[in-house]
Formats: sequence, C-alpha cells, structure tokens
Amino acid sequence: MSTIRNPVGPQSPQVYWRRRLVLGLGLLAVIIVIVLIVVRPGAADGKDPGASTAPAASESSSPKPSDEPVVDAGPETPCRPQSVKIEAIADKTAYAAGVIPQLSLQLTNIGASPCTVNAGTTQQVFEVGSGEEAYWLSTDCQTEPVDAPVVLEPNTPLSTAPLAWDRTRSSPCDNSNTAVPAGDATYYFVVKLGELESEPVYFRLL
Repeated sequence: MSTIRNPVGPQSPQVYWRRRLVLGLGLLAVIIVIVLIVVRPGAADGKDPGASTAPAASESSSPKPSDEPVVDAGPETPCRPQSVKIEAIADKTAYAAGVIPQLSLQLTNIGASPCTVNAGTTQQVFEVGSGEEAYWLSTDCQTEPVDAPVVLEPNTPLSTAPLAWDRTRSSPCDNSNTAVPAGDATYYFVVKLGELESEPVYFRLL
C-alpha cells in the first residue's frame, strides 16, 4: 500500500505520478467511448441522431385542383344580357317636314371583360310608334336578315349604322308608303336586340 502512495524506483516520485495520471485518463476515455456506443444518445426516444431534421412536406403545401371549372373570359365569350346596356338613338328631337329621322342602336359592355354579341338584323327590331300604336317595325317586310357578331370592349360604346325611317307605315308590305301623322306629333323609338330592350326615346314630327 505504501508503494502505491509513495512510488519507489530510479525516477523521482513526480514522474511516476504523471505516468499514472496519463494511464488513468486513457482508461477513462476508453470507458466513455464504450458507453456511448452501447447507450446511443437519442435512440431512447426513437430518433436517429444521423437522420435529417428537415420537416416533412405538408400535404396542404401543394395546390389542389379546384372543383369549379375555370371560365376563360375573352372576346369569344358570349355577352351576358345583364352585362350589356342597349340604347335607342335618334339624331334629332324634332324633325321638320320632309326631314328623315336617322335611327340607330348603341351597345355598351358594362362588364369587366370583352365579350361577343350578335348585333345583326336577325336580332334587331326597331320600333317607332305613338301612344299605344306601333307604326313602323324594321322586321316588317325584312328580306335576308344577317348575323353580325361584334366584340364589345368594356365601357366602350358601339353604335350601328343609322337606319333611315321614311316616316311611313311598315305594314302592309305593298309599297303603299302610307305617311304617318305629322304636324307636331310625338313618337317613341325603342330598339330590341335578342333579349335586350332599350328605354324609349321621344321625338316630334313637325
């Protein structure tokens, strides 16, 4: 026991103590390595220390297709009736004797996207009347009506070429050219285009 506490040999006691210290530290390091291999820190809670810690991608992170169909709005899309404003246009409010009224319709797309409407004579009906009586209809005696699809840009009014009304009745279709009453008579003018119908405008025949 005395030789452990007081080393005996040719060297000084300090040399023997340093050798014992180095040997003890070496043994301790070997023991720690063995413990780490056996215990494997982190394995107890089911985690692999070498595994990546990046979070798994969430299923909601990628976009899912919509259940609703996507409507491709564009010039080929038919205009909805509620998206089109139709107006009857007369070039004057009063016409002297012998002056022919020039009548037209104006369309305005009040929607947000361009759309197409058939503004042809297959869809147009111009009507001129007074009181409860319709004196003239553009569809009376009409021959070879045509389609005319046009693109309406948002908030850009589009007018048809004026139609001259000769101040006569449109029926019967026998070229009788019966003149309508004048002498400061008031007439209304309305225009229809398919489902659309304008508010009436009024003018006088003097």
